[in-house]
Order: sequence, then C-alpha cells, then structure tokens
Amino acid sequence: MTVSASAAPGVRALRRAAVEAELLEVGRRHLAEHGAAGLSIRAVARDLGMVPSALFRYVSGRDELLTRLIVAAYTSLGDAVVAAHASAPPDDPRARFWTLAQALRAWALAHPHEWALVFGTPVPQYEAPGEQTTEPATVVPALLVGIGADVYAAGEASPPPFPGADELALHATEHLRGRDAGRVNPDALPPVALANGITAWTLLVGAVSSELFGHQGPNHDPAQLFDYAARCAEAILFG
Repeated sequence: MTVSASAAPGVRALRRAAVEAELLEVGRRHLAEHGAAGLSIRAVARDLGMVPSALFRYVSGRDELLTRLIVAAYTSLGDAVVAAHASAPPDDPRARFWTLAQALRAWALAHPHEWALVFGTPVPQYEAPGEQTTEPATVVPALLVGIGADVYAAGEASPPPFPGADELALHATEHLRGRDAGRVNPDALPPVALANGITAWTLLVGAVSSELFGHQGPNHDPAQLFDYAARCAEAILFG
C-alpha cells in the first residue's frame, strides 16, 4: 500500500511513538538486570535491533534515557496513587491518608527497580534535570500535603514540639508551588502544615525503601513494619 505524502507525517509519528515506547520497556528491563549505573545505550540498542547511531535519532544518550525512565516512573507512581486516593471519601482525611499510603507501597512492590531508580542510590555522573523531573516527582507529596492541609484547616492537627518547621516549609514551598495534585497552595499554608506533610512523606518513603532494599533483616513482617511507620506518619499529620 502506498502512503500518501499527507499521511506520511502521521505514520512517522506513530512509528516514532512505538519505538520510544519500546525503548522505555527495554530500558526498564535493563534497569532490572543491570541497575541504573549499568545502563548502556549500546546494549539497549542491541536489544532493540538497532545500531547505536540509529538509536540516537530517538534519544541523545544514556542521560536522556535515564531521565525518560525517571519521568515515566514518577508518572506511573503518581497516576496509581492519585487514582487510589480518588476512591477514598473526600471528607475522610484518614481514609485518604491510608489509601495513599497503601497505594504507594503497592506500586513500589510491583515496580521495585523503578522505585530504586527514583528513591535509591544516585547514579554516578548523572544529575536529573529538575525542569523535567520535579513536576512528576511532586505529585504524591503534594497530595499528602493536601491531606495535612485539610486536617490543619479543620483544627485537628497540632504543631510539633520542636523547631525547624520554618526551614523545612521554605524548602517544601519551592518544590510544591504550582502543583495542584493535592489541591494545595503552599504559600497559603502555615509552616507546620507543610513540615508535617513532608515529614510524613519521608517516613512513608523510608519505610518502603527499607523493605525493598533489604534493610529490615530476616524474620519480620514487612507489612506490619510499614503499618507502624504509616501510623507514625498519621500521628504527625493528625496530631
């Protein structure tokens, strides 16, 4: 079948999208087999049936491939957690919190190598470009801060009995400004609400990471340990 000149751009775009999707899939497999530090453009090209020079039409090199994999991982995590959170009663902050926490852990257990990519050891000689990664990376933290903001607005949360909230809130504001996943405007929140939300997020991520990276030791129940860490995070959010 002859493709008309007018249809050719559409066909090329579909072909490019298909190759880029396959590129991410092969990249994920190489992450599982070799880790982020061992990601090789030559090896990925070989598995795609291409020479490296042909692959460079789709990706400029290892760093761009890593960035795409990071963005894809954060996007997948965000989509999963946002969808789960939407199933919880909007007027029940505790239900929303527990739905978010369980969805976070479930995604991590289903995607351990992608979790390691975004929350594990930094890749040598690679620095993620914030203009591409910050937006997807802050979806879930913003959602959690949004829960904390609702709790604070309802007068149900108490401030922590220690200093440092102002500094942590200032840092969080820079990252969360303009994000709407949690229906939260960080500039309109008191420092304690932001600090508590980010601290709760840190607890959840730490609990999941310690489970996936084997830091909990033998003879334990990972779900039970995560539940305890999540209850600590809940206590920080809800006072």
